[in-house]
Amino acid sequence: MTTAHSSHWAAPPPPPSYMMTMGAGGLFGTCQLTHPSSADFQATMPNQNKPTPPIQEIELHITRMWKARLNDRQIVEELRKLIDTNQYGIGSVIRDYFATYEPHLIRHRKAHRLQRCHFWAAGINDLWAVDQHDKWNHFGLALHTGIEPFSGKILWIHIWHSNRNPQLILTYYLDVVEEFGFIPLITQSDPGSENFGIANAQTMLCQWHNHTLEGTLQHRWMRSRKNIKPEIMWSQLRWHFTPGFETLLEDGVHQGWYDIDNTLQLMIFRWIFIPWLQAELDAYRDRVNHTVLPHGIPELIFSSPQDYGALDLKFMVDKAALKHVCRLYVNTNHAVFNLVPCPLSAHLEERYNNLGHPTISRQTVWRIYLDLLHTIQDDALTLHHHTLLSANTDADDELPLLEGQCDLPFNETDQGYYYMGGVGGGLGLDEDHVHRLNRLDSDEEENFVEGGPDIVITEFSDEELEGSEDDWN
Repeated sequence: MTTAHSSHWAAPPPPPSYMMTMGAGGLFGTCQLTHPSSADFQATMPNQNKPTPPIQEIELHITRMWKARLNDRQIVEELRKLIDTNQYGIGSVIRDYFATYEPHLIRHRKAHRLQRCHFWAAGINDLWAVDQHDKWNHFGLALHTGIEPFSGKILWIHIWHSNRNPQLILTYYLDVVEEFGFIPLITQSDPGSENFGIANAQTMLCQWHNHTLEGTLQHRWMRSRKNIKPEIMWSQLRWHFTPGFETLLEDGVHQGWYDIDNTLQLMIFRWIFIPWLQAELDAYRDRVNHTVLPHGIPELIFSSPQDYGALDLKFMVDKAALKHVCRLYVNTNHAVFNLVPCPLSAHLEERYNNLGHPTISRQTVWRIYLDLLHTIQDDALTLHHHTLLSANTDADDELPLLEGQCDLPFNETDQGYYYMGGVGGGLGLDEDHVHRLNRLDSDEEENFVEGGPDIVITEFSDEELEGSEDDWN
């Protein structure tokens, strides 16, 4: 398919015997990727009271070495090779770098205000969390993901030329729902009109199958708290996937091959790079979903929750309801669904075939881009295509949020646990759920599954900088 808070009753924290903490070692650990701090540098490099070299030069070197995954001490040693320490003082360079490019890190370090929050999910498909990622916008690339937090399964990672159009974002959700045949109890995202489509569709599908939910939005807005699980996924993607590809992309920019403000170059870049990068992201997603993480293999936990003593809280969806929502909210002829304008796409396909339909890989992608660019630049049709390209394919059409819907209740205990799922109308587990969990425990004792972790409720924690904005949008 390409196509008002109510009750304030506080749900008790999950029983300790039913809790598993996600450690820092796995994909969805609590460790966040950060830039090296100024204090760490200064601990090993005292100020030498010497003139500072041009900060613009040192910024490029520090950024390059950070992307190469060098630690603080290694970066310091590399700087010693690049800077004439007889003439310049390295310590002052680091201070100036952070004052110029990372002032928020200095403020956070001085504030010494850390807040730990604990978020727990009651079972598989209690909620799906979605989020966009804008760190490649300067290449004309936008990413979006959906996560099932309990299992850690990545539902999708999509790359496109926009992640702000609510119809486009909605199709990511609808494609997965069509594949699975079910939806979670609720969805979750940061505030933003691009998520209104998912919020509306999730609410309509839930209320279609359960009329008692009418009047309550089956979507949570993470206004004052971070959308933890997708943020951790982006951090891990940034560490395990991004560096090599980002270096490759930057190489084309630095060589002068690609200018995002050149419309023709932008269109050819999209046509070549987006399908290739999507295939690479699909492979990354599959590797993660089948990797043995501290809590188990995400795909196995998601597909066989009973083997892990977990509840499956999914809503089975009627196909007629899904088609109704799609017809209501998605215009498949919208320009945002086109990789490039259709006439230009056909012309590029023809020229690409004339080149022998070469295989696109890390080693060949820029050469194929340049060959295609050279063959099309002098075409008589180029002017015509430029006229076509003036259309705003990134138009963020407004999609109004459903009216008359109250927000789900938010409940946080004195112990710092907060429940963001949809069980019990957002209030958490009741006696019936606890009874079902106890039965699963009994079944596990009689039919032990070797290698299956004993988990029922998953807890996630994240050290947040109070009042700070998320670095991974």
